[in-house]
Amino acid sequence: MLTDGAREGPISGPILGPAAESLAAEPVPVVLGDAFGWFSPGARRRGVLLCGTFGFEQWCAYRSWRELAAMIAGTGCPTLRFDYPGQGDSRDPAGPEIPAALDAIRAGIAYLRERAGAEEVVVVGLRLGATLAALSGGDIDRLVMLAPFSTGKAYRREMAMQSRLIDVMPDRTPMPQEPDSLMVGSFLLGPRTLADLARLDLAASKRAPAPQILMLGPKIETLAERYRALGSDVETGPLPDLTQLVSDPLFPRLPAETFARVRDFAVAQAPAPAASSPVPASIPSPAPCRLADAAWQEEVSRFGPGLVGILCRPRGAWGGGTVLVVNSGRNPRAGHGRQTTQLARRLAASGIASFRFDLRGVGDSAERPDGAPPLYTVDAVEDVQAALNHLEARQHTPCVVLGVCSGAFLAFQTICRDERLSAAVLVNLYCFDVAPGTDVETMIRDSFRGEVSYAERARQGALWRRIVSGELPVGRILRAVGRDARARLAAWTARIPGLAPGGVTVARRVARLRRRGARIHAVYSRGDRGIAALAANLGQSPEGIARKLGYPVTVLDDVDHNLSRPADQERLFAIVRDAVEDARRARSAEPEAGLAARPRDVPDPSGSRPAPVAAVRA
Repeated sequence: MLTDGAREGPISGPILGPAAESLAAEPVPVVLGDAFGWFSPGARRRGVLLCGTFGFEQWCAYRSWRELAAMIAGTGCPTLRFDYPGQGDSRDPAGPEIPAALDAIRAGIAYLRERAGAEEVVVVGLRLGATLAALSGGDIDRLVMLAPFSTGKAYRREMAMQSRLIDVMPDRTPMPQEPDSLMVGSFLLGPRTLADLARLDLAASKRAPAPQILMLGPKIETLAERYRALGSDVETGPLPDLTQLVSDPLFPRLPAETFARVRDFAVAQAPAPAASSPVPASIPSPAPCRLADAAWQEEVSRFGPGLVGILCRPRGAWGGGTVLVVNSGRNPRAGHGRQTTQLARRLAASGIASFRFDLRGVGDSAERPDGAPPLYTVDAVEDVQAALNHLEARQHTPCVVLGVCSGAFLAFQTICRDERLSAAVLVNLYCFDVAPGTDVETMIRDSFRGEVSYAERARQGALWRRIVSGELPVGRILRAVGRDARARLAAWTARIPGLAPGGVTVARRVARLRRRGARIHAVYSRGDRGIAALAANLGQSPEGIARKLGYPVTVLDDVDHNLSRPADQERLFAIVRDAVEDARRARSAEPEAGLAARPRDVPDPSGSRPAPVAAVRA
């Protein structure tokens, strides 16, 4: 069921009629078989279906894709976008991925015609989504193809090249691949999916996918001529901002001009609402959206200052533990490689609830007031606390907060401020604090070009061979060493009370939360750069750090920064599960009188302010 944090009951939908266009910015969640999506109602009689691409590329494009949907919905056309089965927040398909994706596209077209009252349907496809849309055989009136792959083999080749650049270990060597599989940006293409992709070929089509086609991108003229020969009216053009759209997960740029052209093509000459009735009265509203499986059930909520999240609960008995997951980077709530969705459902099967949500500026949540991404910004703690307020009102107050990289930064900042949290699992925390005025984009791009410092890599013969051969310029090494030195100096000065942010060192903040019984489990990939910040702030002794945090530090061998492989995720699942069990035991041991005496004044979860610290221990 879908619940709205501002009111009781499910988010109803869709809203049809004259008010629909004004509500275009407030889409309602829907389910299309195994696919989860967002529908923006509209009074016009032309529906628009957005078919994103797969995996890493769609993860990069997610926020921009949402903006395109809003642009089109703002014209009054009913608009639907969705995650393919096995991706995002959708269920895993019962069968192979590619046939399930084609079924989802056909289901989306049917939804617009049967539920939204659309007489015409436009499909907008991105990359592999454009290829699949053209092969779906759906009843399409207009088709937009953004940088389509003419064959599935071409997609496979390009993803293989991307994988060698993206999926690397901390020492920058390529990540080992599973046999007959391909991991791209932590998204796995299995043997059956690769085999099905190899059979896709747009040139083999005997009929045009739509009467009118807009095709933008490189190397499209041969395909355009093929569709013209089959009777389509095909308009072509460049897609200059493709790389920015599908290759940068942290700092994507909205391709405003391209999207304006797509919108104009999609809505051109769209039928206006009927004078007597904007939408036929016979079209039923869908039932409330429910997404569940044998072991888990999920509810989507809007809450706080324009935030969106999903509560995943066990279908069976709930043991009382809830995990709050904070976005890493600009990852949508499903997580890097869809790991958060998979972890949530695995936890639910073990009797543990979880809440994954989008910070402002990420995924489906509202924009931040300053328009900047919520990376390493302390004010984003307000969003995390809004999630805590929302969950406390639902009697699901989290006991554990989980974050990776920049998500770990926010998780640390939150547990230091909010006594409702009993434990934090911080994975590859890069730094505890960021100085005011820091150019965060430059910091991230400089810091994560290589996960291991050059000083550490100097012990490896491969580095010297690259220098001697001229492959690695000496100037680049000197600049990197300088960055490393500055980072270490900043970490050491943060240990001095007068120089630490807010005048309170990391060690003192950790000591405070330990005095109230909270603990931190720090998890690192061996060689990750964040280990230096941990040592600079809490000391070099593993035993000493363990005493300060309440847990030994876990250092994982042969693991990349994002813990991408299934075996790595299995380790993380065990760590989070154990942290929840420890928190449950600690809470059950607290005196009942002490629990009863704590204040329970919980703010309205639809409000934009965090809970006051005086009333936050659950």
